Amino acid sequence: MTDRLMMRVALWLALVTILGGATASAQFQMPDPKEMSGIPRPVTDLPDRTVSVRVIRGDLSRNIANQEVQLTIDGKPRTVKTDENGRAEFSGLPSGTVKAATTVDGERLESQEFPAPERGGIRLMLVATDKEKEAQAARDAAAPAVTGNVILGGETRIVIEPDDDSVRVFYLLDIQNTARTKVNPETPFQFDAPTGAGGVTLMEGSSPLASVTGPRVRVNGPFPSGTTFVQIGYVLPLKNGTLELTQPFPAALDHLGVIVKKVGDAKLSSPLIERQQDMPAGGDVYIAAAGGGVPVGKPVTLTVSGLPHHSSAPRNIAIAVAVLVIVAGVWFGRAPAQGSPAAERKELIARRERLFHDLVRLETDRRRGKGDASRYRARREELVSALEHVYGVLDTSHGPDPGRPGLAA
Repeated sequence: MTDRLMMRVALWLALVTILGGATASAQFQMPDPKEMSGIPRPVTDLPDRTVSVRVIRGDLSRNIANQEVQLTIDGKPRTVKTDENGRAEFSGLPSGTVKAATTVDGERLESQEFPAPERGGIRLMLVATDKEKEAQAARDAAAPAVTGNVILGGETRIVIEPDDDSVRVFYLLDIQNTARTKVNPETPFQFDAPTGAGGVTLMEGSSPLASVTGPRVRVNGPFPSGTTFVQIGYVLPLKNGTLELTQPFPAALDHLGVIVKKVGDAKLSSPLIERQQDMPAGGDVYIAAAGGGVPVGKPVTLTVSGLPHHSSAPRNIAIAVAVLVIVAGVWFGRAPAQGSPAAERKELIARRERLFHDLVRLETDRRRGKGDASRYRARREELVSALEHVYGVLDTSHGPDPGRPGLAA
C-alpha cells in the first residue's frame, strides 16, 4: 500500500474504534466480490505448494458446488471439482507460473497469473455474475423515479487541514438511496458552503450528478439506488487561530465523522461529538472524532481552536506599499493606463481561480501518491505565495470580491 492509503486505513480504524462495535458494523461495507475475483492471496493456513480456488455466484453466501476448476502450471492443466463449500484445492504443486480458470453458465472466469507457492499456500476466488440479480437491477434502473428521501451514510466525513493563514475543508459525502428504484427528494439536494469560503470545488471522483456554482453545491436527482459519492473542497481564511464551522446539510446524517489534521495545539470541540482521539498516520497526527446521527436541517457545528496563526498585517502593509509605489510610478511617469480597473480585476480573479485549482490538484495528487514528493513542498509554497499576493492585491486595490463573500475581509 502507498503511504497515503496506509494513512487512510489508519484513520478509518481510528474512527471504527471510537464509534464502537455496533456503529462500526453498521458503517462497514464489504467490497464487491467481483473486484476481488481472480486476485491471489498468500496464506499460511494451507499446506506448502497448495492453491485453493473458491467459486461463488455474485456474493460470498452463494457457493457453487461440483464446478470444474482448471489450474494451469506452465501450460500443463489440472482439473478439480469444487466441494460443497465451493472450493477446489490443488496440492503438491511444482514450481512454475500458475493460472486458475472456470466457466459458469457460459461466463469465462480467470485468475491473474502468479508463481506457485514454495511456502504456505494461495487462496483466490472466481466470482460469476449473478444474472438474476443483474436483471432485477436493470429492471429497477429502468423503472420511473419515485418521490423519496436520501441520507448521508456512514462513509460521510468532514476533513479539516489547517495551513498557515487558512484552513482547507473537504466534505466526503456518501449519499445513500436505500430504495430499490431511483428517487427524487421532495426538496432539492443543495447547500451553500460557509460564508467566507473560497474556491469551492467539485473534486475528481464525484458523481456527474453533482455541480458547483459559486458557493452553492447541488446534486441533481433522480438518485440511483445505492451510493452517490460527492467530494467538495474549499478554503476558509484563519484570522485568530480559531475556526468556527457551521454547515447544514439537506439530508439526515447517519453518523458524524470528523478528521482534523493536528497542527500546533489544535483542539476540536462540538456538542455533536461523542468520542475523539489522536491518531498518528503518515508522519502526522490527526484528531479522529465521531458522533451520532444529525437530523436534516440541524447544522453541524465544529470549533477547531489552538491553531498557529500569523498576523497578516505585515504582509498587507508590504503589499500596500508596493501598490503605492507602482501607482506613484505610473502617475509621475504619466504613462497611459494599461487597462480598465474592471479588466484588471477580472484578470486577477481568473489568476486566483487558476492558482487555487492548481493547489487543489496538487493536494489531490499527493493524496493519491502521484507526482514527485520531493517537489511537493516547494511547489505548494510557490502556489500559496502567489495566491497570497493575488488576494492581497484584490484586498487593497479592488475592494472585496462579490464572487467570494467575505474572502477579502
